[in-house]
Amino acid sequence: MFNGPSGKIEGRYFHSEEINAPAVLVLHPHPLHGGTMNNKVIYNVFHTLISHKFSVLRFNFRGVGKSHGTFDHGAGELLDAATALDWLQAHNPGASSYWVIGFSFGAWIAMQLLMRRPDINNFIAISPPAHSYDFNFLSPCPVPGLIIQGTEDKIVPEASVINLYEKLDEQKNSDIEYVSIYGAEHFFKDQMEELSNAISSYVEPRIIMQQLPKKVKRDRRRRQIVPEE
Repeated sequence: MFNGPSGKIEGRYFHSEEINAPAVLVLHPHPLHGGTMNNKVIYNVFHTLISHKFSVLRFNFRGVGKSHGTFDHGAGELLDAATALDWLQAHNPGASSYWVIGFSFGAWIAMQLLMRRPDINNFIAISPPAHSYDFNFLSPCPVPGLIIQGTEDKIVPEASVINLYEKLDEQKNSDIEYVSIYGAEHFFKDQMEELSNAISSYVEPRIIMQQLPKKVKRDRRRRQIVPEE
């Protein structure tokens, strides 16, 4: 539990034993539709990043679980995320980089947060709700990132997410990658391994790049993951 703008915020935190390990904040889906930090996608992301030796914090937005307050339609949740990032940075002052990852509603909050916090170096947006939320504030998107989307998502249509990606990809100096996971629905019920692999494939070379004396830019690409039969 740590102090937030509406009272206490409940979280789960893993501190990496690696010196100067990267640190990441993970944001859960919509509070009014059952979203919590224990959502299976969020739980899976949390442990995937731990396996890559990140320090990782996931938490409940206001009014969820033991977190105080009530749902605030995004404005208060953004404040919660900013407070959680402050807490993460206070416990990882020597982190090699700071990341933010969000799923669905959490992706919308994550993208707003990175526009307000130049200390964020990278993002991953999983099923960003481009069909129902405005992402025009990303003009331009200031940091590299990855968008992951399921092809059979009935809640967030893939076409809306591809449209978001293409708009970002057209921006000057954009460094955004897009991965679609074939057959995956919104919660990646039968494709959780593919989701983890997509995150790992993006994270691993980025961590290596941070250790190089000279920054090397990766080729941007759009690709699809098809599960093996």
